[in-house]
Parts: sequence; C-alpha cells; structure tokens
Amino acid sequence: MRILIISDTHGHEEGLKQLLKAVRPIDYMIHCGDTEGNEDIIRKMAACPCTIVRGNNDFFSELPREEKVGFGKYRILVTHGHNYGVSMDTEMLKEEAKSGGYNVVMYGHTHKPSIDMSDPAITILNPGSLSYPRQSGRKPSYIMMEIDRFGEAHYTINYLKNIKSLYEW
Repeated sequence: MRILIISDTHGHEEGLKQLLKAVRPIDYMIHCGDTEGNEDIIRKMAACPCTIVRGNNDFFSELPREEKVGFGKYRILVTHGHNYGVSMDTEMLKEEAKSGGYNVVMYGHTHKPSIDMSDPAITILNPGSLSYPRQSGRKPSYIMMEIDRFGEAHYTINYLKNIKSLYEW
C-alpha cells in the first residue's frame, strides 16, 4: 500500500499536480492542513481516498481539527500540529499519541520535513510543504509511506526536484 503524505499547500496546487503525475498509483493521500479552501480540488486531484485536516490558515473550513486513520497495525493521528506547539518541539504530540494509543502521528505547520523514530513506540512524521518549504535548500517535500507485504511501514522524505517553491518565483 502506498500512502502519500503532504501538507501546507496554501491554495497552490501546481506542485501537487506534478507530484501526483510522478508518484501514481497511490492508494491513499493524507493532507496535514493549510489547504486554504482547496480541499475539494485536492480530493479531486488525488482520485483516491483522502484524509484532510484543518490547519491554522483554514479559517472558515469545516474540516476536522484531527482525524484518526488506520492501516493494518498502524493507528495514526493526523493533525496540523499548531495546537500542540510543534514550532518548539513534538513532545505534546508524543504525549497525545501515547494517551490515545497511536503509534504514528502526522503533522504539518512547520513546513520542515522530518521523520522522528527516536521513541520506538511512536513515529512522528512531517512532510514539510509543497508550496512554501522552510528547511535548508527550500525544496518542496512530501513523505511516502509504503506498507510492504509483511505489513511493515517504510517512510521516505522526498523532494520535488523540478518544481520551484513559491519562495523562488
């Protein structure tokens, strides 16, 4: 199973359009917030089941603040992260995961991709941003979660090489 994880598109879907052409087929897509009202467009573009949560810039959105999803043995909490202080660290997210029985948390907000597996019981994922990346080099990023035939998840941070971030325009 291939699960595309993205975040922080901020109403600019050109990067997502090119990304979907490059990574299809996918079985599921998760957007960790800040669609800025384009969630219906994003769902249509994905053409597969999607989970999309509300970010801090989704002002009038009826999207949920958080969603719980599961794939095999993985219980996943999807949130934007701004309500958990992720700009400072992910400790509140880890505590929420522990108290809710989640073994994976996906979040956005910081625009910096990361995979944190320092706690063997909880994996914390941030796909970065397809539109406004903030990490060194400022390459638009996403995470691919692949569940192998043995039911084990593998995570990879990927960068869009031929797409400029909106900072470069």
